[in-house]
Amino acid sequence: MAILLISSLTACSGNSSAGETASPSAQPASPSAPPAQLAQATPAATPLTTKATGQIYLYGESHGVAKIMDKEYEAWSDYYHNKGMRHLFVEQSYYAAEYLNLWMQSDNDDILEELYQDWEGTQGHVPYTKTFFRTIKSGCPDTIFHGTDIGHGPDTTGERFLSYLKANDLTGSEMYTLTTEAIQQGQRYYSSYDGVYRENKMAENFIREFEKLGNESIMGIYGAAHTGVNEMELITQSVPCMANQLQKQYGSNLHTEDISWMVKDIEPVRVDEITMQGKKYTASYYGKQDMSGFRDYVYWEFWRLEDAYEDASKLTQTGNVLPYDQYPMQIAEGQVFAISFTKTDGSVEREYYVANGKQWEGREATWQLKVKE
Repeated sequence: MAILLISSLTACSGNSSAGETASPSAQPASPSAPPAQLAQATPAATPLTTKATGQIYLYGESHGVAKIMDKEYEAWSDYYHNKGMRHLFVEQSYYAAEYLNLWMQSDNDDILEELYQDWEGTQGHVPYTKTFFRTIKSGCPDTIFHGTDIGHGPDTTGERFLSYLKANDLTGSEMYTLTTEAIQQGQRYYSSYDGVYRENKMAENFIREFEKLGNESIMGIYGAAHTGVNEMELITQSVPCMANQLQKQYGSNLHTEDISWMVKDIEPVRVDEITMQGKKYTASYYGKQDMSGFRDYVYWEFWRLEDAYEDASKLTQTGNVLPYDQYPMQIAEGQVFAISFTKTDGSVEREYYVANGKQWEGREATWQLKVKE
């Protein structure tokens, strides 16, 4: 039986870069920006006779990774300063993005801190997330955020934003309507965790926001599971993912780049020595990962055996596989790996895999070797 563990790095099923339903917390203070600023935060919807003609540049990320956020800021700064772009689409709820637009005009970080509290429990709840947004505020101050995900945190961020709109006599505004819709989308999603519904709404909301902009180009930051132009919704594989749907709408105006691989661009933690088939090899150790969600297992550890491919290629394979995306580091053809599984009873099992260029069900994978200990 093939070893196939569903990766959570890019799944984004309810874990967005900024905002899943958060634990209830004390009600933060209301934003201090005046209604006039709020009304200017996002262009008003206007009737369109033709669809938007701008370019779309999507970046697929692994959430909450500092070096990936640095890469995204570098890209946005280039678009902002050298191509005059101002609209940044993000995997956040409509109302979270509007809060960010308010914060961009404020003279303090109160709103950002409130949002960060709401994001507790998500992959976006890492201190560097605040650094990322602060860098945008200082380096690209005219940035306008567009949130196109379903309503994460409908009972926290969403209700707080609705209250703010009511307090400022904006109940008849487009922002009030779209906030209400986003909250309803979030409530629907979290009642069943329907990934297909969410994927379709992400595409629908994206198109709605992009169509407001006419011929203006935008950059977008989303989990990599949503940005593959040939990919399907991650869990069910039953509907095209967001970018796949966008390509059908905008064709060659859509450009995507997957930078989630950067999370695996790491150096070994240390160098060990491992014996395989009676021969010792230098072994680069890449750490351990939790397996407590699997019965009888605690964690697994990863080593790359250096200069072992020639020997490994002579060994028989078991038929078991481990896809590349299950490793914590980058994988290349011609490499050999040792993986130890520590079980709840304290015992340890070790398996060996080779990257020989063979795929498994269309996925790059390593193949288990029969090894005599």
